[in-house]
Amino acid sequence: MPSCLGLYIETNIIKYAKVSKERDILKIESFGIKFYDKLDEAIKQIISETYSFKIPISINLSDEIYNYFYMFNLLKKDDLKKAIETEFESYCFDKNINKNAFEGRYALANSIEDKDKIKVIYVSTNKTSLNRDTQLVEDAKVSCVTPLGTSIANVAEVKPKENIIIVNIEEKTTITTIIDQKVYDVRKIEEGSADILNQINAKENSYSKAYEVCKNSTIYTMEGKELQDEGNEYLDDIMPTLYKIVQKIQEYVANTTTKFDKIYITGTMSVVNNIDLYFQEFFQNEKCEVLKPYFVTENIKINIKDYIEVNSAIAIAMQGLGYGIKSMNFKKQSFYDKLPDWAKIEIGPKAEKSSSSSKFKLDFSDLKSKMDATERWMLRTAGGIFLLTVIYASFSMYLEQAINEKITEAQDVQTDTSMQIALAEQDNSSVKQKANKYSEMTQNLKNINTKIEDAASSKDMIPDLLMQIMTVIPKDVQVTQIENTTGKHVVIKAQSRKYEQLGYFKAKIKEDNVLMKNTVVSSQGERDGDFIKVTIEGDLP
Repeated sequence: MPSCLGLYIETNIIKYAKVSKERDILKIESFGIKFYDKLDEAIKQIISETYSFKIPISINLSDEIYNYFYMFNLLKKDDLKKAIETEFESYCFDKNINKNAFEGRYALANSIEDKDKIKVIYVSTNKTSLNRDTQLVEDAKVSCVTPLGTSIANVAEVKPKENIIIVNIEEKTTITTIIDQKVYDVRKIEEGSADILNQINAKENSYSKAYEVCKNSTIYTMEGKELQDEGNEYLDDIMPTLYKIVQKIQEYVANTTTKFDKIYITGTMSVVNNIDLYFQEFFQNEKCEVLKPYFVTENIKINIKDYIEVNSAIAIAMQGLGYGIKSMNFKKQSFYDKLPDWAKIEIGPKAEKSSSSSKFKLDFSDLKSKMDATERWMLRTAGGIFLLTVIYASFSMYLEQAINEKITEAQDVQTDTSMQIALAEQDNSSVKQKANKYSEMTQNLKNINTKIEDAASSKDMIPDLLMQIMTVIPKDVQVTQIENTTGKHVVIKAQSRKYEQLGYFKAKIKEDNVLMKNTVVSSQGERDGDFIKVTIEGDLP
């Protein structure tokens, strides 16, 4: 039964989950959260406590970058790969960074905006950072290094044609969009649990206490507004960050044409009570829920909330077991790793400890005392021949791989012309789009100039208006306010002790064309003390 230990590592906190798989049935063997001062010691403790000495380990990237490129869907596989590399080179050139300093992986999705194109999700990380991540567990069997932003989708059950957002509030927050069961977009925002835990830690001087404070805090929403804030003195440290996160999600939803069915909340801050209800107050069209691992059922012994706390680690472990986007593994495979299991040989006592039954296991330690010199010589000779055979076979495989790589390289050169044509077509399309935008901007500029001219002409009319009002206003009527709200529209507020004086004033305004007759309207007179007040409005002629 294959197993994988998932480690989600961030500053001061490690979340871990050991997940096994048997006949497509997933089971969480052990899980937890550990606060650390020395990371390497904490990892060793987790491996020991979970009995994960020999099983593969999957970890998260600590610092990844998400870029998005759009390619024509008619490109061949090799041409597409070359085009993506070209786009990333262009990105590095624009940012004045060295492309060779980065390691990249990509996934594909159907473009919503343009059906003739595909969307490329390109994830990159600095090689120095990647080496540092893998060295953290260099003594263990690291099989997978993956970005959390794409892996978190593993724990969600998404129905066909369903569109969801996963808000993962860890040290930083990731917003993962899943369209029709495929990861479509990942956004990183600076606000996250680190902002909250650091503030509480400054008061409690303990990250573990800060975490417990969050677990014991309750957000009182509109549904529970009658409750008192007793025991929630730390909400002032929690709510501002959550509000900023909600605002950015609202902005993201508003700027997309996609209709979302659900918004899932997970990560460290999902432990705050009623966080789903808090999100729901801001999103009327989307159902907001705390994300539960889809394969975990209610258990009397373990609270489902405990599983939710380590969703990130579970998702990373599932990635190591072959779930999710398989191309998002940044762990470089050694030549030994690429060999089939039958070609991997373990010699000596170490072979006894191996859990893999498919490997050759040779242990000659007990035979030495049972053989004479001739038998030992023959055994050494046979062993030597056997090892030479294996070495020869391995070298042949390596040589074949090298030849195939050269063939692929030659094919890339041959197809470079077609790729350039495709890129030229893409550039042509971009030029057309910019030309359309220029025409649109020119028209907008004309409209603005027209409005400016109208405003200027209306300003010249105001002095004439005042002169005309002076000629038609009765003796007992007082004009209290004149507003020129928009363009030529004017609002006049007047008062008098007599209704008939106000009626005469309105009639003269229409009769003398002070305001355009067909636009003049007035309110019913309202008495205020000794005065009757009316509002007369209309457009300037």
